[in-house]
Amino acid sequence: MRTVKWLGCAALGLVLATGARAENVKIGIMLPFSGVNADLGDANIKAMDLYIKLHAKDIAPHTIEVVKRDEGPPSGANAKTVATELITNDKVKLIAGVVFSPSAIAIAPVITQAKMPLLISNAGTAWITTLSPYIARFSFSMWHDAYPMGTYAANTLKCKTAAMGYTDFPPGKDSTEAFKTGFEKAGGKIVDAIPMGNPAQVPDMTPFFQRVKDAKPDCFYVFIPSGNHASAVVKTYGELGMRKAGVKLIGPKDVVPDTKLQDMGDAAIGTIVMSNYAADFDNAQNKAFVKAWHETYGANSYPDFMSAAAWDTMAAVFHVVKTLNGKLDDPDKVMATLKGWTTNGPRGKVSIDPATRDVVNDERALEVIRKPDGKLGTKTLGSISQVKDQCKELKIGRCGTP
Repeated sequence: MRTVKWLGCAALGLVLATGARAENVKIGIMLPFSGVNADLGDANIKAMDLYIKLHAKDIAPHTIEVVKRDEGPPSGANAKTVATELITNDKVKLIAGVVFSPSAIAIAPVITQAKMPLLISNAGTAWITTLSPYIARFSFSMWHDAYPMGTYAANTLKCKTAAMGYTDFPPGKDSTEAFKTGFEKAGGKIVDAIPMGNPAQVPDMTPFFQRVKDAKPDCFYVFIPSGNHASAVVKTYGELGMRKAGVKLIGPKDVVPDTKLQDMGDAAIGTIVMSNYAADFDNAQNKAFVKAWHETYGANSYPDFMSAAAWDTMAAVFHVVKTLNGKLDDPDKVMATLKGWTTNGPRGKVSIDPATRDVVNDERALEVIRKPDGKLGTKTLGSISQVKDQCKELKIGRCGTP
C-alpha cells in the first residue's frame, strides 16, 4: 500500500527554473496493522498519513513514496523478515515506525548490517538505541515517563508504598524498573511486582488487581501496551472499587490513552499519569494538530501520545529529505542530519540527543477529569522541562553499554 506521489505546479516550475532534480524518496513504515494491537498501528499511521497530506509541498520538488508493511505480533517474530523485505525487495531509503520493543530488538542486527536508518515512532525499551548506530527514537524511553513518575508519586502524591503491575515483555520490565528506581530513591517502598500476561492478548485483570487491593498500597503503578489493555485496566480498577479502597491508579499515558479515554467512563477519573502528550495540551501546534485530525478522521476520533510521536517522526523524515535535497543514499549523512534535530510539534519542543540518538522532551503529570463539556480529558498538575532518558543518564544496566 503506497501513497500517491505528489508534484505540484510550483514544484515543477522550480525544477525548470533551477535545473534541480526531483527525487522520489521511498520509505518503509512498519506498524501492527492486524491482530489485537492493530489499534496501535492505527494511531501511528493516521498521524503519518496526515503529516504527509498537509506537508507534501514542504519538500518540493521531491516526493515521498510510502511502503507500508505489517510489523506482525508483539513478540517480534515476523519483524526481521519484514525489515529485510523492505531493505532488499522494496529498496527503501529508511524505515520508520515500529510499535513493539521486541520488533526493534529483533531487527537491530539487520539495520546495522544494511546501514539502514531506523526512525522509531513508539518502541520504548530504553536500551534499544544502544543496539545500532542507525537507530534514532522520536517517541520516548520507558524511563522518560516512569522514572519521574516514581519521584512524583513519592514526593507529591505522598505514596509511601506502591505495587507494580506490568505486561510481561521487555518494555513492561523496563518501565517498572524505572518507576522502582525513582520511587525508592525518593523514599518509597515497593510491596509487590506482578507480571500480568503478555501483549498478544488482553488477560483477565481481576486476580492481579484483587491481589493489589488486598495488599493495600498507596499507589498502583501499571504498565501495559496501551490500547485494549488500557481499557481492561481501568474497567477492572473501577469494578473492584480500588479508588474507594485508597489505592491510587498511576502510570504512563499508556493507561489512559486519548484513543480510548472517552469510553472509559467515571472509573478513569482521578487516574494520574506521566506523559509527554495529551490531546488537551494547550499549545498552538497541538490545537492545529487536533483540529486537522478531527477534520480528517471525525469528531469522535482522537490522536494520542503515539500519534503525536508518529507526527514528529514524519516531521524528522521530511527534515532529512529537505536537508539532503532528496539524496538519502548515504546512511551516515542521514543519521548525522538527525542528531541534534529539533522541532516544535504537538508535544511542544522535542529534540534528538546527539550522544544517545534518543528523544528529549517535556514531561507532565496529568490527572483525568470530567471537562465542562461532559467529556473526559486531562489537566496538567506539573511539568518537567526537557527530560532526557534517565536510564542512559544514570548508565543503568544495558543503558550503560556504548
